[in-house]
Amino acid sequence: MADTQRETERKFEFTAGRADDGKPGGHGKRAKRSGKKQDAKHDRAARPAVPDLTGTAGIASVRDRGSTRLDAVYYDTPGLVLAADGLTLRRRTGGEDAGWHLKLPVAPGVRDEIHAPLSDTLPPDLAALARSRTRRSPLEPLVRLRSERHTRDLLDADGTLLAQLCTDTVRAERGKAATAWTEVEVELADAGDPSLLDTVTDRFAEAGLHPSDAPSKLARALTATGAPPPPPTRPGHAPADRTAGAHVLAYLREQRDALIAQDPAVRRDLPDSVHQMRVAIRRLRSALATHRKILDRAATDPVREELRWLGAELGADRDREVLLELLRARLAELPPDLRLGPVRDRLRTWNALRRKRTRRRAVAALDSDRYLALLDSVDALLADPPLRPAASRPAARQLPKALRHDWDRLADRIDAALALDPGEERDRALHEARKAAKRARYAAEAAVPALGKAARKQAKAAKSVQSLLGDHRDGVVAREALLGLGAQAADAAESSFTWGVLHAREEGRSARLEHKLPAIWAKAERRRAKAARK
Repeated sequence: MADTQRETERKFEFTAGRADDGKPGGHGKRAKRSGKKQDAKHDRAARPAVPDLTGTAGIASVRDRGSTRLDAVYYDTPGLVLAADGLTLRRRTGGEDAGWHLKLPVAPGVRDEIHAPLSDTLPPDLAALARSRTRRSPLEPLVRLRSERHTRDLLDADGTLLAQLCTDTVRAERGKAATAWTEVEVELADAGDPSLLDTVTDRFAEAGLHPSDAPSKLARALTATGAPPPPPTRPGHAPADRTAGAHVLAYLREQRDALIAQDPAVRRDLPDSVHQMRVAIRRLRSALATHRKILDRAATDPVREELRWLGAELGADRDREVLLELLRARLAELPPDLRLGPVRDRLRTWNALRRKRTRRRAVAALDSDRYLALLDSVDALLADPPLRPAASRPAARQLPKALRHDWDRLADRIDAALALDPGEERDRALHEARKAAKRARYAAEAAVPALGKAARKQAKAAKSVQSLLGDHRDGVVAREALLGLGAQAADAAESSFTWGVLHAREEGRSARLEHKLPAIWAKAERRRAKAARK
């Protein structure tokens, strides 16, 4: 995978010229974020001087690094889907970081910049990171930015680098249209304190440089050269329409966007990314199942099945992660005299073999045509939703019915499981009850914007049951793994004693959890009933 960096910087721009058609070159406000970035631009035609920062925020001296010429070509699809989602992709020559750069939003106000070596064609790794947005659309040259960058190091009294001050004189070209401006950027070094940026912002404001609201340098170039704007950002989860249909569709869009946003993180193998992507998948599936009175299941059931497939492909890797954490914790709990043989090495080897298979399976799913077809089908469902008559009813009236239905479904599964004797059949029934608890919880959490406290209380009640049943399920899976580890140890002429001890302990934990379930369930029922009456 290509190199990654996360930057903390602020940019300040002012007009340094005019567009070639004689119109002002990029007046207005602009805001770009990369790492923790905040950009600012001066709106006057006159060019203010960049202030001397010596003595500001611990800056004791300034070291001139000279100038560099940069030449960057930005790429996007014909529909500008990358720009619409806050991504930028460029090929740049000149400077110390010549190559391909992809900037990905990872949190509000934060972008990771992924670097790949300079080549004539887009590296496959970077193309894959953008695929959940681009799908099958080609990436084409969009805008060329040629800059002269003057760099200064901002140092403290000991000569430690606090930040870099870069002044870019930029010329943007799109076809025959062109525009120019100057941009001043302050980027923190590892030793820099984020408060430095606030102080520098105040100092620059005094010099006539003020914040702007354009989302990126690319967006500024496109606007100034007369390019059509990117498509609007996808709607969020606060619809003005108070109908049940509008509420559910807004929630589905939110989960669709979360799924798409996690795709690059999963490909990069970032911590918790598989879990977060699976949560979005489960929430989508649960919402489509819960709201069958609002959305026609003839259209949604095929989508749910494909979401189930994707969740299963990703699930193998996530389940391995969870199981490894649990087994490590259980080993750590054992007294040293019960840890016989090379148990930690055995667990490490066991995980490494599984890791290769599950990781390969997850990435293969994301690289498949089936996955792209699934994303397209979710988009199509949201673009032309198969609404049923109940969708036009007020959300405050329709959603409680759906929540009640999911709770009753959970109650039936709990009762069925508790009626069984301990053993494999009950384990399976409790697993089904766990899935029902999760669905009831997701439905209630999604309804909070419309129903408020009552939905929040039902979500909390369902979560308490889900947590217990989740711990029980983890124990069932752990016992299966411990049997396998014991067998592997025996085959390798190692002691299998420790794995047997852990297996017995897991059986005891599962029995205690099953004993607690009736009381936890009764308490959840009371909470839910009390919330429903209010």
